[in-house]
Order: sequence, then C-alpha cells, then structure tokens
Amino acid sequence: MTRTCTITGPDNAIQVGGAAPLVVIAGPCVLEEPGTQDLIAQTLRDVCVENGIQLVFKASFDKANRTSITSPRGPGIEEGLDELSRIRDTYRLPVTTDVHEPAQARAAAAVVDILQIPAFLCRQTDLLLAAGEAAADRDCVVNVKKGQFVSPREMAGPVGKLVDAGCRQIMLTERGTFFGYHRLVTDFIGLGDMMELEAGGVEPPVCFDCTHSAQLPGASSTTGGRRERIPLLARAAVAAGVPAVFMECHPDPESSRSDAGTILPLAEVPELVRSLAAIHRVVRSPVAAP
Repeated sequence: MTRTCTITGPDNAIQVGGAAPLVVIAGPCVLEEPGTQDLIAQTLRDVCVENGIQLVFKASFDKANRTSITSPRGPGIEEGLDELSRIRDTYRLPVTTDVHEPAQARAAAAVVDILQIPAFLCRQTDLLLAAGEAAADRDCVVNVKKGQFVSPREMAGPVGKLVDAGCRQIMLTERGTFFGYHRLVTDFIGLGDMMELEAGGVEPPVCFDCTHSAQLPGASSTTGGRRERIPLLARAAVAAGVPAVFMECHPDPESSRSDAGTILPLAEVPELVRSLAAIHRVVRSPVAAP
C-alpha cells in the first residue's frame, strides 16, 4: 500500500504524499465577492508556482456551524458551486469545498476535486456514505477533518465507511483536539499515529489544518484564535512529515465573513509558503551517509 491519494485537477493530476511536492489547500473560509476570490487565487497560484508547491483552492458555499443564525453563511450551494467552477476554469486549479448534508454530495462532486467532511460531522454515517459514493462515481477525493473530540486512531471508522461506499481516494486532516473549554491543542504524537493509520486496505495521507488548529472555540460570541501561532504550527507539521497543509487566508481578515480570528492575512502567506516549501524539501531529501 502507498500512503498517497490523487486529486484529479482541471489539467494534471496532483498526488498527495509519497515523493510528491507539498500540497497547500488554501483560500477564504467562505465564498465572498468574486474579486476577493480572484485576488486570493492569483496570489496563491503565483507563490506556489514559484516554490514548486501544488495548490488546491478552498472555499465554502455554506458555513452551517455558526455561532448565531444571523452570522453570514455564504451564497448557498447553487451559486457557490458556480463560483467554484469559475475559479477552477479561470485559474486551472483543483478546488475543494465542504458538504454538510448527504443531499449535497453528488452536486458538489460534479464540480469540485475534493469533498471535505467538516470535523463536527466526521462520524456521520449517512454523510460519509453519500460523499464516498459520489466521490467514487466522479473520481474525487474525500478529505475528512478529524473531530476535535475524536482520537487519531478512531479515524479508522470514517475511513472504513468511505471504503465501504466504494471510495479509496481519501485524505485525513488534523485540526486540533479539545483541551478543556476554549482551547485546542495540537498533539504531535497523535498526528504521528494518524499518519500511520490503515483501514479497509487504505492508508490515507494526512493534511494539517494550521488555521483552525489555532482557534479558541467558544471563547467569545465569535470564534477567536491565536493567529500569530499559525506559522509555528504549520512549520512544525511540515517538519513532522505531513504532505499537505490547509490554511485559510483573506486580504483583510477582520472583514472576513467567517473565522476572522484565525484567518491569515493574504500578504503574509507568500513568506509562510516559501518557508514550508524549504522545510518540505529538507524532510523529503535523502540523508547522506556520514
């Protein structure tokens, strides 16, 4: 078995894991005005091409888990998938979005290259089966975010359900673990355990979500976070050997419609990406004999 998965992409397939270059999954938390998406996509594409990194554009058409019913949720599935399709075609980038209900899986799989399962829904059987079946039919990847309440080894359960649904292109994403109230911690021993996970004959590569791992959930009326620690977490994860990093970014984080406390300023992303590319090259380089 090989701990890899393959993202189809609009032009060329992208491999996650193995000897492949680092993968960055990045974009705004929720879809905003097209001009904002264009600026983010262009900036990310330029820096990733410059550093030999594979890029997947990420944005949500709906954020169902909001603090208040008055919080912005996004444009909805129809308009959102149209916008993701536009970005995919314009910038020739693979795209990903999350799905919250089984009925959304097949429509999303017709447009995106990765179906993302949110952390709080990682054990929802009907959602996993719908995503797995849709992904198998459309040659998509399913990326399951590990729930903050789930141990790394318990992620064998979601993987097994996807395999039973016919899906074998699977990723797992670490995004922090609850440590009491209002705090997440990144357990690197657990990260290593998840990087060794096997279920149903599949060994999924692991992605590290450096932005949501810096959250302080429930600390105020909106989710706060330690944005200044995001680069530290990202560099540590790549040094530990993860083949993919997930990050949310925005030209003006304070005006972001969701997760403003843990979104990276777009202007800071190029420097971080360059450092991650350098670390990944060192980690993947064979060690010379003394």
